[in-house]
Amino acid sequence: MQQSNPIKHVVIVGGGTAGWLTAGLLAARLSSRINNSELTITLCESPDMPTVGVGEGSWPTLRSTLHTIGISETDFIRQCNVSFKQGSRFIHWENEHSSQYDHPFDVPEQASHGAQAQHWLHTNKQVPFSQAYCLQSALANQRLAPKLITTTEYSGFANYGYHLDAGLFAKLLREHCVNSLQVKHIPAKVKHVIQDQNGDISGLQLAEAEAERLPTTKPPTSNSRLTPLTGDLFIDCTGFSALLLGQTLGVKNTPVNDVLFANNAIATHVPYATDQDPIESFTLSTAQDSGWIWDIGLPNRRGVGYVYSDRYTDDESAKDTLLQYIQQRHQDTDSLSFKHIRFTPGYKQQFWKNNCVAIGLSAGFIEPLEASAIVLVEMSANMLAEQFPATRQSMGIVAERFNQTFSYRWQRIIDFLKLHYVLSKRPSAFWKDNRAERSIPASLKKLLLIWRHKVPDFADFPARDEVFQAASYQFVLYGAGFKSNLLCTPDPRMLESSEQLFSSIQSFTTQLTDKAISNRALINKIYRYGLQKI
Repeated sequence: MQQSNPIKHVVIVGGGTAGWLTAGLLAARLSSRINNSELTITLCESPDMPTVGVGEGSWPTLRSTLHTIGISETDFIRQCNVSFKQGSRFIHWENEHSSQYDHPFDVPEQASHGAQAQHWLHTNKQVPFSQAYCLQSALANQRLAPKLITTTEYSGFANYGYHLDAGLFAKLLREHCVNSLQVKHIPAKVKHVIQDQNGDISGLQLAEAEAERLPTTKPPTSNSRLTPLTGDLFIDCTGFSALLLGQTLGVKNTPVNDVLFANNAIATHVPYATDQDPIESFTLSTAQDSGWIWDIGLPNRRGVGYVYSDRYTDDESAKDTLLQYIQQRHQDTDSLSFKHIRFTPGYKQQFWKNNCVAIGLSAGFIEPLEASAIVLVEMSANMLAEQFPATRQSMGIVAERFNQTFSYRWQRIIDFLKLHYVLSKRPSAFWKDNRAERSIPASLKKLLLIWRHKVPDFADFPARDEVFQAASYQFVLYGAGFKSNLLCTPDPRMLESSEQLFSSIQSFTTQLTDKAISNRALINKIYRYGLQKI
């Protein structure tokens, strides 16, 4: 009988949001193993590696993640320059003029069955789809918060995620993981990756000053002067470099630049004119000739950046476009500093190979439209915790499941992002080429064909835990002007219930906006009083 090699020592290489969020979720969800000395989690990160921190936006899933990890929402908001995000607003995406549509986080009841979409199309409502059955566009128009100071932590009368400072978030996660979740932290650079004959990673040779004080779980090799950091399962959170999965194990990228053209981003931090300036409730995404500009409101500043393709504009012109946008609300741009990021959109052909799994930027990167980066980290860490391999012998089965799941998820994310471009009627070359048949994935073409006479519903998205559900597709499709030509009259009971929801939303909107307070006012109260504990 083959001897079992239990997985007892997890080594995460790389910090930042991906590394520390992964460490926190694993440590929280596998805490009994750690408490029983059956598992250790060690995170090794370079002490001078900056956080990329471009998007700074999360989904509502981060609320349950932070609650699971054990971080107070009050502490999180106070320490990470957090504001509330209730969705995304797409400005000038449909055309160059006054077009606008929203993708709110609130999901109407029965949206998975397409009830509201069928009602909206059948009755030819003159109200924008997102405003017909959700309150969040009205809240966002007045920059109102999704909760009150008396609301308990991680709860709200509207669904919400966060805008945050990625560098401060990583710091908070690190302190919590080390002090409360028994994660071992080693600030050190990796000099060399050690492999076994079968290709597995067995250890990391670190910079000498750090390696001399390491604990060891396996004996060092005979030709090594210094004790390596050893482990049974290695998690690659090294960002674009993909030190373990890419450089060491040789896993290549699957490029998608023939579908998603953006390959550059230029970003800056824009201060408010006063410390009482309003804070946006949505991530603002404003279309430009060669890409789009994001605008994210934090309590202390705005994060603004231009995502573009260098096939359609040059760096200097892109910077000028960004400056013109900023100058609409902020006159002094001379003092701003800019970060330029070049990337090839794509994802790894495998996310888990041998005893190494990649999470975060090391697994892949595409433009930050719809802010899917953090939620992919959450999904990856949760699946790893749920299906954590007991032994090296069973790891291959888990790796196969993981690879199949995340290959599907990346493809669906690409489809959803591409949908935004396909629906646009903007006339510049960048947008025309995005609508070209050759650039549209076959899977998206099939969905668009089906949706000519049918609304998106659960039948179109068969996987467990789809990244984007039917409601998201409905908000984008019908917000951007697409119309499904329904050939059959919808069920009368469904129409009646949707009409009731429509009427209640229209009447309740004024009541709620009168009751709600601004994002700025709520954040100031949280700084002073804190939120109610759960």
